[in-house]
Amino acid sequence: MTIEAGPDELFTTRAKAADVAAIVELVNSAYRGDSSRRGWTTEADLIDGTRIDASVLEQILALPDSAVLVLRAQSGLLGCVEVSKKDADAAYVGMLSIRPALQSSGLGRQMLAAAETFARHEFGARFAEMTVIEERLELIAWYERRGYRDTGERRPFPYNDERLGIPKSPQLRMIVMRKTLAI
Repeated sequence: MTIEAGPDELFTTRAKAADVAAIVELVNSAYRGDSSRRGWTTEADLIDGTRIDASVLEQILALPDSAVLVLRAQSGLLGCVEVSKKDADAAYVGMLSIRPALQSSGLGRQMLAAAETFARHEFGARFAEMTVIEERLELIAWYERRGYRDTGERRPFPYNDERLGIPKSPQLRMIVMRKTLAI
């Protein structure tokens, strides 16, 4: 899939093992630490540490019904998104990340659309599902504008895995959002 954006052509491809270090850097820069504060997707006020590490990402890439799509340009990796088969009808979409300086440029929408298309074509998914930290009201609203709805289901934040970060609050919860995919 090729997306044109200005003078630099952008390509969405499936990540490979050689991409692990670049994806880990990208995801952590978009969600955690001072670099994430340049964009609007930061979780730095809620969670310390990393959003993902190489071992978690390698596990995701090794799963047979899972993929990480990456957005490439001549300048390097600009974005990524995880897509995995959840069940016969649904796919999980997560880890949507765009370089902080490029957030609000429309690349997040393009990556989300690419993930939904991949879920339909590769997994036969009729629904896309995701989890979002309940306190991330701006991000929840962004997903709602793209057709995702709060299912009412809440899940605990994965407190027991420091590879995914160290929460600053003991009450973090994840909301489950779902979207019906066009056929």
